[in-house]
Amino acid sequence: QVQLVESGGKLVQPGDSLRLSCAASGHTFSRYAISWFRQAPGKEREFVVTINWRNNDTLYAKSVKGRFTISRDNANNTVHLHMGSLKPEDTAVYYCALGPMSVDAFQYHYWGQGTQVTVSS
Repeated sequence: QVQLVESGGKLVQPGDSLRLSCAASGHTFSRYAISWFRQAPGKEREFVVTINWRNNDTLYAKSVKGRFTISRDNANNTVHLHMGSLKPEDTAVYYCALGPMSVDAFQYHYWGQGTQVTVSS
């Protein structure tokens, strides 16, 4: 049974940095990607970044490129999202998902429970 568990979300100030983690278990990940999406109140779920487990290819949303970095810890089946220069518009629940390397949330069958990131002064 696939399980994805996010952690690391909290209240931070604009300009701060934060690291989110997604611990994955119960599946062979080599043919898939792990991605981060986010959802702000009243808005649709939005693609943030994805990483291909086999070849480490990445794809970032324009809104976060240059500020966010995704990395992979193979030994622990964990993906980290390093978030820098945070802005109030980054406030959202952040979800990790397992599936094909896609920006379309509907392509993913496995999701974590989400972790809240709030950027506010």
